[in-house]
Amino acid sequence: MPIYEFKCADCGKVFEELVFNRDECPPCPECKSTGTEKLISACKFKNGGASDSRDMGAPAPSAPSSGGGCSGCSGGNCSSCG
Repeated sequence: MPIYEFKCADCGKVFEELVFNRDECPPCPECKSTGTEKLISACKFKNGGASDSRDMGAPAPSAPSSGGGCSGCSGGNCSSCG
């Protein structure tokens, strides 16, 4: 049973709710409005030994343009940057 994230269109409250039906939008726990919408939640994943949590729609961070950056990768968080 998945937990989804919702936002109330009336009061702006963001909340999580366990729902049995994917298409169900529960009422807002704050103002009881039924004008809620399901949000696309950020996910957590493991990459190269480092745990990362970011919105899948957001671009990956890039390496600094001058000095201090890792020359062995494209700017992500890699274990070879020591």
